[in-house]
Amino acid sequence: MLKALADAIDEQVTQNYHLNARIEGQPQDGWLLVDFGEVIVHIFSPDRRNYYRLEELWQHGKVLLHLQ
Repeated sequence: MLKALADAIDEQVTQNYHLNARIEGQPQDGWLLVDFGEVIVHIFSPDRRNYYRLEELWQHGKVLLHLQ
């Protein structure tokens, strides 16, 4: 599922903004990083998301976009 999400993001951003991504990480590790240069997308499995609890870390930051 994580690889499919990363590939879909890469495809859409490439089509719409002509940016190429570098995908790092392994799906079985529960975390992929999609690097477009100035924009980086982190994709977590539910258990990795719960482990890192990034929402707590960034709770005072401004949310620009939230996808689930």
